[in-house]
Amino acid sequence: MAAKKKNNTLPRQHDLLAHYAGFYKDQVQELRTVLQKTAVICRRPLFQAARLMTASFHNRGKLLICGNGGSAADAQHLAAELVIRLSKKIERPGLPAVALNTDSSALTAGANDLGFAQAYARQVEALGHPEDILLVISTSGNSPNLVKALQMAVVKKMKRIALLGCGGGECLKLADVGIVVPSANVQRIQETQIMLGHILLEMVETELYGKPDSRRKK
Repeated sequence: MAAKKKNNTLPRQHDLLAHYAGFYKDQVQELRTVLQKTAVICRRPLFQAARLMTASFHNRGKLLICGNGGSAADAQHLAAELVIRLSKKIERPGLPAVALNTDSSALTAGANDLGFAQAYARQVEALGHPEDILLVISTSGNSPNLVKALQMAVVKKMKRIALLGCGGGECLKLADVGIVVPSANVQRIQETQIMLGHILLEMVETELYGKPDSRRKK
């Protein structure tokens, strides 16, 4: 009996819209709900984090940032915003920020020689000073390499900020300031974390180098 040929015809556009309309609506509504909760829950810790970062930069400290996967991408995204600039309405010099995941040689050597759980901690040990801050980004808060990095930051007498989700996990226990997105959905956590990161950095820019024009308007 001849095998049936596969139907490789792409679905028509109106079929796709009908099929995913409910899904799309649900995803947007879920994000809206997370953002509404975030606006209340994360306000105070975000202000506390901005205060710590402003003081660190004022005292010639630097920001070390790390994460895994999508959070690693967010780490280098935020580091770039500080080194270059975020708001085009503020003229300022570059601010010292390093995404530890961007040094592939140090990361892979550390993972190979010491184990992946120690890869970030070794960089914190080498680069961190008491006037510096470690920012870890995690959706779960339980990644062993981030926990170890925070533990090393304690040893180095650094301030520690954790941008988290899923209740905060082990990282929350080691942070001076924990900003925990009120969701267990990884996508919603990551979407909200980058928003919080942008708000945090703009507050720091504003405190250090002046208010954007938009904030002067009544």
